[in-house]
Amino acid sequence: MPLTSDVSINVAKFDPASNSEQTKILNDQIEAKFNATPAWYEVGAPKYREMRLKNETALPGPVMLPQALDITIPSREQGRDIPCRLMYPQARKTDEERKGVKGVVMHIHGGGWVLGDEKSHDVLLQFYADAGDLAVISIGYRLAPENPFPKGPEDCVDAAEYLVKNAESAYGGPLKFMGGESAGAHLSVVTTFHLLKTHPEFTLSGGLLLHFGCYDLSGLPNTKHFTRNLILNGEVIEHFVKAFVPTHTPDQRKEAAVSPYYEDFSPFRGKLPSALFTIGTEDPLLDDTVTMSVKWMMFGGEAIVKVFPGGCHGFISFPPSALKEAGEAMGDTKTFIEERVGRR
Repeated sequence: MPLTSDVSINVAKFDPASNSEQTKILNDQIEAKFNATPAWYEVGAPKYREMRLKNETALPGPVMLPQALDITIPSREQGRDIPCRLMYPQARKTDEERKGVKGVVMHIHGGGWVLGDEKSHDVLLQFYADAGDLAVISIGYRLAPENPFPKGPEDCVDAAEYLVKNAESAYGGPLKFMGGESAGAHLSVVTTFHLLKTHPEFTLSGGLLLHFGCYDLSGLPNTKHFTRNLILNGEVIEHFVKAFVPTHTPDQRKEAAVSPYYEDFSPFRGKLPSALFTIGTEDPLLDDTVTMSVKWMMFGGEAIVKVFPGGCHGFISFPPSALKEAGEAMGDTKTFIEERVGRR
């Protein structure tokens, strides 16, 4: 018998030869749009947010669904609440019906800790709600550069602690899932480690939904080598990180509260929640997903890692008709939710 590796990957998934013609065409179109429009840091975050709402940026503005509910969750600061967005399964119309949901998803939006808000992902929230018969709450955490670290993470922690205690009574079911995209995936892992430390009796029984997250803000090699203007690249990441942690030195960026990859996992061996990691290979955060998911498994956590050849950063936001890989990723996400929603 030949010697075999204890760690293996599907190499073909990472080979550029596996990129479909559809992904190549779409990526070229996206890059052309980003080359033709200003970056957020060139016009300033407040103006770029306004431009996004007016569909004046490279990517279209958010689609807001009428069934979404605007709510608030109390923060640690007296008199200041955190704005949130609540979505229920479409099949549950009345307040009484909604009391029967199987659990709650805490969603943390992406946008480099600078862009987006709780209203940015209504379509995704509805997808989660319908996929698992779940109530989904998106957190409108404070954004950089106006509110740099630790303000955004504090809001996510405050919301999570509130939901651990009140999700069932307030929204119909216990907190079962947490997740987000990009910076939202980063904040989800940071928040999860906080709960593991402060609420040892609590288990996130459904798991984590981590789409193309950033887990090392000091920058893994691919963030430095990826130069295409394809939604995100090394230069754009550095501007986002500087807005989020403006006074941190390179070494301070490796503190666990900032970069969860550097967290001491050893106290949580066997206690980590199940996690779904998705990533496209044309994403500068590819290394982040690969390294973090392997570390998750090293400490006894269940990690389902799905890699999509040619997928750019944020690829799940495209309709399956425009990008087959987006439909596949959302299908995998639905399966992950369905398989775990009944866990206690």
